[in-house]
This record gives sequence, C-alpha cells and structure tokens, in this order.
Amino acid sequence: MAVTLDSDAHPVQSYAAHGGEEASLQEIHARRGLPPRLAGDKNLLRVLQESALDTDELASASSLDLPTLQTSERIRRRSDISRVRPLDAFNPKSEVEVYELPVLNENGLSTSTSVRDHGITFREDALALPGKGGDPEVAPSFPSSLAPSVLAEDETSSTAPAISAAQKAVYRRKSLMHFLALCFCTFSMGWNDGTTGPMLPRIQEHYHVNFAVVSLLFVFNTIGFISGAFANIYLTDQYGLGKVVLMGSVCQVISYIMLSPAGPFPLMCAGFVGIGFGLSLQNAHCNGFVASLKRSSRTKMGFLHGTYGLGALVSPLVATQFAKSNTHWSYHYLISMGLYVVNTLFMWYVFRGRPQQEIMEEEGETGIIENSAGSNKYKQVLGLKEVHVLSMFSLIYVGLEVTMGGWSVTYILETRHGNENSGYIASGFFGGLMLGRILLMWLNKKIGERLALFLYALLAIFTEVTVWVVPSLIENAVAVSFVGLLLGPMYPILMNHSTTILPRWLLTACMGYIAAVGLAGSALLPFLTGLLASKFGIASLQPFVVSMMSTLIVIWAIIPRARLVPT
Repeated sequence: MAVTLDSDAHPVQSYAAHGGEEASLQEIHARRGLPPRLAGDKNLLRVLQESALDTDELASASSLDLPTLQTSERIRRRSDISRVRPLDAFNPKSEVEVYELPVLNENGLSTSTSVRDHGITFREDALALPGKGGDPEVAPSFPSSLAPSVLAEDETSSTAPAISAAQKAVYRRKSLMHFLALCFCTFSMGWNDGTTGPMLPRIQEHYHVNFAVVSLLFVFNTIGFISGAFANIYLTDQYGLGKVVLMGSVCQVISYIMLSPAGPFPLMCAGFVGIGFGLSLQNAHCNGFVASLKRSSRTKMGFLHGTYGLGALVSPLVATQFAKSNTHWSYHYLISMGLYVVNTLFMWYVFRGRPQQEIMEEEGETGIIENSAGSNKYKQVLGLKEVHVLSMFSLIYVGLEVTMGGWSVTYILETRHGNENSGYIASGFFGGLMLGRILLMWLNKKIGERLALFLYALLAIFTEVTVWVVPSLIENAVAVSFVGLLLGPMYPILMNHSTTILPRWLLTACMGYIAAVGLAGSALLPFLTGLLASKFGIASLQPFVVSMMSTLIVIWAIIPRARLVPT
C-alpha cells in the first residue's frame, strides 16, 4: 500500500533508477521528502529501496492496480513498514511534528494525487476499513486465490443481543403456560377416547343393536377425523393456531350436548362426527406446535402424550360408574362437556387467537415461516411419500390403542366372565400407556428411538399372546396393562421422527394429516373388530391385535431413517 506523507509531495524516481549507485541516507531522505530526523535509519532505507515508487504513472488511490507480487511478500513488506520507528520515538523531549493527511471522500478513498506502485490495481469495490488508530485504510479486493476474505469490522464484531435474566424468566413462564394449555387439551382428548370402552356395552343394550351396528359410531367418528384433517390446512392458513384450536374445542362442546340426552341413535352418530372433527383440529396443532420447538422438543412430546394417557386413565373410572346406571348413563357426556368448556376458556386465555409463529416468538422460539409462494399446500403435503408411510403407521397404532382400550372390556366380560367392574381394565391399559410415555424416555435416549420401537413391538406381541392363550382374568388384566406400557412410547417416537424427515415449514400441515389419519384408525380398526366379532365372536380380537402389531414392525422398518429437507 502506498503511503503519502504530504498531499503536495512531488513524484520521485526510485533508488534503482539511478543506476544502482550507492547514495547516502541524506540524499535518499532529500529525494523522498522525509524529515531529517529519520536519517540514519538503515531499516527504513532497506524498506524504501524495496518499495521504490514509479513516477511514470499518476493516479488516485482508488485506481491502484493489484501487485504482481505474491501475497506473502506484500504482507512481509507491510509488516516491515510497521516495524519502522523513528530513532527518537520514545524521547519525551522530541518535538511532535504534524503532517497534513490527504482528504478522504465518502468512500474512504483519497482525493489527492499520489504515487503508486507499478502493477498495483485497487478496484472501486474496495472496502474502507478503519485502522487501528481510527483512520480509515483502503483495502484492495484481492482475488480469492491470493488473499483471505476481508470483512468489515461491523460484520466480524457484531453479536446477537444478550438476553437478560428477567427476559429469560418471562420466556420460561410463557413457555410453561403454552405447554400446560396444550397438555390440558391433550388430556381432554384422552378423556374422550377412554370413555368409549366402558360405555360401549351400555350403548348396545340401550339401543338394542349388535356389534356391527354399534361400530357405526366409529365409522362416523372417522368421517369427522378425515374432514377435520383436510379442513385444518385451510383453516390454519386463514386463521392460525389460536383460532383453530378454539374452533375445535367449541365443536367438542356442541357434540357432547348432542350426546347427553341419549337421543335417537342417528343423533348419537352425528355427535360422533362433531367429536372427530374437533379432535382432529386440536390434535394436529398440539403435535405440530411441540414438534416445532427447538428446546426440549422430544421430552415435551413424551409428557404431552403422557397427559393423553392420564386422561384416558381417569375417564374409564368415571364412565364405569355411569355405565352401571340404566337411565342416567348418558349424563357422563355432561362431564365431558364441562371439561371442554374449561378447555375452551383455557385456549382463549393463553393463545388469544394468535398464529403459531407469534406464539412461539413470545416464548423465545423462532417461528416457522411457511412457504406460501402460490403453491398448493394440499398437493405439497400429499406429494410427500414419507407422509403416507407415517400416516399408515399412525392409523394402525392409534387404531390398536383405541381397540385395546375399547374392546378389551367386552372381551373380558364375555370370554373371561368378568363382572361390571371389568371397565377398570381400560383404565389399567391407559395407565400403562401414560407411564410408558414418561418412564421409558430414558431408554429411548439410551438405545435410540428406532431400535427402541422394534423392542417394544416385539415385547408387546409376546405379552398380547399371553392374553390370548392364558384363561385367567387377573393375568389378562395385568398383561393388558403391560401392553399399554409397551405401546405408550410408540406415538411420541413417531411424532419425533417425523420432524427429522419432513420439511419444517410444512410440519403443522403434515402433522395434522398424520394425526387425523391416526384418529381415523381409532375408528376404523374398532369398526373392523366389531365386524369380526359379529361374525366370529369377540375371541377374534386377540389374533387381530397380534396381526396389527406385526404390521407395525414392517411399516417401521420401511420408514426412512432421516433425510435432509428444507427447513
């Protein structure tokens, strides 16, 4: 880099231009226009000799050409210049001399005419870098093959603003409130699913229908699930998470009002359609929100679905008491209605109808900006083959879950000659489901979630076979609870794995579709069980359940491990 000490300095010829004859330091200082006090500095003489300036061409500092010398040589010369010190630099009695520096324009380039080294070119896109002393320097735009990247100071020294302890406390409080609201919503969903099993024999008796007819309740429930899955994509784009979960909860309240008077059977079927629609909306956003979190997402997913098991555990305890009554059995749905009234108020108080991105940013998370570049989101979701494989697993798993919790009570009553307290077996199953999702998280982390699911499925098949072949009421009740324990971690593992193979900006829509298909399975498989039971007897439940568990292993084996996707 050329150094100009005086803007009026005259061009001089290089020392080498004098035929190589040796000159004194005074002559060199005279040619260079340097102060006399620098005379005798041999180090400076050597540097000036090597960095001799050519006077044939004159230009401003903004038009200097890139040197043909190697980068290492330029760096060495610059370091040599930096080591040059006046002989009396540390003499406190020496007189301080003031030099007039050239005027710089707004680009940080000199406007004065100065000398330049031959073959050096500085382009106009050179960066103006502040020097150590506060004066700007002109940095050449070196080719990438010759010099490292040059970054402005504000690009290298900028850091993210620090978060205060008070702000972190606010983030934690907001995060806890959001998570508790979603857990209560999931608890309510578990309450609903745990109700059907103990109430099913009473519904059959009240309406005088067989297994095939009463299974129509599951069919209409499936209609609600599937319609909710497709409506969820549109409603989410239009209204956002806060309003959609509120819609689902209100839909649940209306549906339970329809079921509570024990009206005609078609009215009950219509109520199950509304229940399926509301559950589909809420389930999609509960899973999608937790899966989108970057902090403790997998742990929260386990606890979220653990609250589902808690709701399904408590519900049969209450439903069994109402099922014993011949006249007031349907009043159980009033309790369910009251639960969803509380859920509706909770959803409004916490989320205030806001979209997911705004809610996530409130707790210090980065909201996901979905790709809305005029593309059809339905086509994008349905075009992912991974979504369909995951949905098939979800369909069979959730179907097994509800089939075990629902038809096991009927199986125990008819094949093991249980009494009216057999409804508590459903509570044992869902209690095991809850404990499995919480207590087995450490094992999932230790051996890996993929291997853990294979292990759980094989053990669940073995345990279910004992229910099939051992004619003992107590053994069957305990075995059903252990099956719930082993099946419990599978659904959180499925949802966690979905985040690794699905695009994050489509995550909520995909989660909604997967969860809705799973909820459809909660109606489809119990319906198929009812058809088999009406033709072959309820004893056909066990071979059907074992075959579905084996199918889960096959589907899990073909689900992709992971792949890179746009986030």
